[in-house]
Amino acid sequence: MDVHQAPLAQGPAKSRGQLRSGRPEYHRLFKNDLTATSLYNALPYTPSWIPRVLFTDKDNARKALIIGPTAVLPRPLRVAVRRKLLGNLEVSIARRSRLIIVAHPKSGNTWLKVMLTRLYGIRHGIAPEDFARYPALADRNPEIPRFAATNGWYSYERAVGDLLTPEAPDSELKHKPVVLLARNPLDIAVSWYFQFTKRQSAHKQELINATLAHPVDRSRIEMWDFVRHSDIGLLSLIDFLNYWAHNLAALDNTLLTSYEALRADPAAVLQQITALMGDCFSDEEIRQAVEFGSFDNLRKLESEGFFRSGGLTLRNPKDPESFKVRRAKVGGYRDYFSAEQADELEALVRDRLSPALGYNDHPGTQTSSAAV
Repeated sequence: MDVHQAPLAQGPAKSRGQLRSGRPEYHRLFKNDLTATSLYNALPYTPSWIPRVLFTDKDNARKALIIGPTAVLPRPLRVAVRRKLLGNLEVSIARRSRLIIVAHPKSGNTWLKVMLTRLYGIRHGIAPEDFARYPALADRNPEIPRFAATNGWYSYERAVGDLLTPEAPDSELKHKPVVLLARNPLDIAVSWYFQFTKRQSAHKQELINATLAHPVDRSRIEMWDFVRHSDIGLLSLIDFLNYWAHNLAALDNTLLTSYEALRADPAAVLQQITALMGDCFSDEEIRQAVEFGSFDNLRKLESEGFFRSGGLTLRNPKDPESFKVRRAKVGGYRDYFSAEQADELEALVRDRLSPALGYNDHPGTQTSSAAV
């Protein structure tokens, strides 16, 4: 599908820190669906230190206003303050969302969010070209639900995870629809290596490393050492999946599905998730959402720099391994390890991963979804 950026999503070009030519269109500020972009575009002067994201995505703006001012703090204080404030923001996002998606990074949660957002966008007449800043659509259109995607495990995101454990007091979060999007931990491990070493923001990497007994130097670590021996390698991924399989069993309204199921039959998974939310969509609406979220289309849009916020923003167009939409291959971990290394890693999965997740006997082949 051929999707191009539109002026609405992009906004008129202007030099940062310079006057715009022409009369500011202040009247546009009062159109509900244009508020965020129009506010930015209506300013006759935009200082160079004001990032556009502050006008286009409220939650990213809140995050920026936490990260920016705390940059000057000494590292221990900076980490503590950011973890506390960003944790509060994560909980706030979860409370304002209709669906909580729990997934380890590189398990398909961004892909799932894009398809779900596009699905509701189709229902409410939002054009594909307006998806350049898809995370902000819920701010601009109350008909578009907010989706909280969290790992509930690392650093400040643990604030959400702690509220969803069986031991946590009853809360509104425990009664929201929760989807656990699992993935073969061996495939996660490889993609997580590329994410952590090539895409991860400096502030998030600092926050994760602050919790580790052996911080990871992403400029030096090789894949095998990262996967087999680091504190955020395969053993940690297995612990993550076991932790969430346990938590899910104690919640009210949940679905256990997987990246593999999403690859095999994305339409069926979207039907299951929207049914969990109490909504129903036609086959044609789901077909269009799946088409928009196809690997080829998202890879094309990412490579063109179409996405302006969210997890699909382009980082390094010259490095294919730095792309968010990288390979989307089930069982692709085998391409990065020797036969002996793969055997060792697969044995760890068989021995340690909860059988409820379905990866123990044949790593990489779990494709079903199940209500829990």
